[in-house]
Amino acid sequence: MEKKLEGKKCPIFKGDSTSNKVISNKDFLGKNLVIYFYPKDSTPGCTTEGQDFRDNYKNFKKLNTDILGVSRDSVKSHENFKQKQSFPFELLSDPEEIMCKAFDVMKLKSMYGKEYIGVDRSTFLISSEGKIIKEWRSVKVKGHVDEVLDEVKKL
Repeated sequence: MEKKLEGKKCPIFKGDSTSNKVISNKDFLGKNLVIYFYPKDSTPGCTTEGQDFRDNYKNFKKLNTDILGVSRDSVKSHENFKQKQSFPFELLSDPEEIMCKAFDVMKLKSMYGKEYIGVDRSTFLISSEGKIIKEWRSVKVKGHVDEVLDEVKKL
């Protein structure tokens, strides 16, 4: 049973990310934040999702909202992915699944009849006060970023 995080304070996080940065909650105080968790760099769904956030980045920024992508991939993998896709936002590396577990996005999945634990594509909207306003779990990529942007417009 997954944790419901809506209405709660955002879990404290800190980790290595692209652009040679260590990113934490404190970096986003006074701004809204969209954190999206995705399974793997450079895979079709994850690429499309990242491109949708990229293509809407200016719209989010106009609404005082930053974007942060998170997966278990290495910073090196993230750097390649970010550069290849021209992402204007940072990607945080969570190889130990500390952030993934804090946001409860690790789920039992199945592919080709094999079960494994993996990242459930999820997005969280965090207010400028550090409270989780909305969470989306088991996200379908198509239309998702528009839905998130609509929610940000309500803040």
